[in-house]
Amino acid sequence: MSLKETALHALHIEAGGRMVDFAGWHMPVQYQGALKEHQAVRSAAGLFDVSHMGEIEIVGPDAASAVQRLTCNDLSRIEDGQAQYSALLTEQGTFVDDIVIYRFSSQRIFICVNAANKDKDFDWISSNLEGQARALDKSSSYSQLAIQGPKAQSALQQLTDADLSAIRYYSFEMAAVCGAEALISRTGYTGEDGFEVYSAPDAAPGIWKALLESGRSDGIQAAGLAARNTLRLEVCFALYGNDIDDQVTPLEAGLGWIAKLDQDDFIGREALMRQKEQGVPRKLAAFEMIDRGIARDGFPVYINGEPYGGVRSGSFGPTVEKSVGLTYLPADKAKPGQEFEIEVRSKRLKATVVKKPFYKRDQTP
Repeated sequence: MSLKETALHALHIEAGGRMVDFAGWHMPVQYQGALKEHQAVRSAAGLFDVSHMGEIEIVGPDAASAVQRLTCNDLSRIEDGQAQYSALLTEQGTFVDDIVIYRFSSQRIFICVNAANKDKDFDWISSNLEGQARALDKSSSYSQLAIQGPKAQSALQQLTDADLSAIRYYSFEMAAVCGAEALISRTGYTGEDGFEVYSAPDAAPGIWKALLESGRSDGIQAAGLAARNTLRLEVCFALYGNDIDDQVTPLEAGLGWIAKLDQDDFIGREALMRQKEQGVPRKLAAFEMIDRGIARDGFPVYINGEPYGGVRSGSFGPTVEKSVGLTYLPADKAKPGQEFEIEVRSKRLKATVVKKPFYKRDQTP
């Protein structure tokens, strides 16, 4: 089966992007080098093509109440023009997917979902919708670019009449970018300030090229999936398929803050209430290597010499200059200072649990 391509595919090839299969999409993993791209995001700005992500709209008179039941965060806590990190959960309280919700109005809710889960999410949402609301798969109508880093605002501001300084964190605005209608949100997956720009696919190549040009003097770099992964890991943002999945609950993943158990009802609430009462058996812990070595995804974990799963996400963190990662440990072993072992190249090396996140920028706009 042939891989899907974003509207920017030809530009990635032209720029020398090293292309890989990611969730059925032909995507750039890096251009000039993952380390350089990572550092550009932390010091200046990086530009990512994230058009592989899925977009689903819930529309109708009961859209807001339907989404309130479908998602575990409390939609009533945000106003029109605001976004919210949330999740779709199974009846067992485990993740169908983690999502970002954009509230246009009580009758129109826009949801960004993970690329690999788009079809599954759409089917799940459609089968669980109640009231006068319907789900629309709008993924083919959008391209999504993410410009991230301390120079992101200055690069994007040159291309839009919107006052970007007025868009607060996890808020959004509809505005023209390079003359094309776009949704501009102050959101991202890197731990830096930045924006995500949703536009029609035919407008995306022009916006991409204009952003690279407007940010050139500040050191903007096109960035691929490899840098995106190390950036999000340094700030301990969960990745579906690695750190969270349909076997993990938000309480176990350290995401209990998005599961508002004081709500009257949402799918998975009863299971989470039971788990909270009984005690969470394991927790997603952040760790640093003590011994010299890099713990990669899937490397075996040992506690007191006994096997206990594996590393969920692991890499060298370019900003923190340490080998870091995330893994599930028994709840009583997931506290900072707890030592355990990870098998790296047939050797068991020491690691220690540390406080999340590994990296935190100075301030949030």
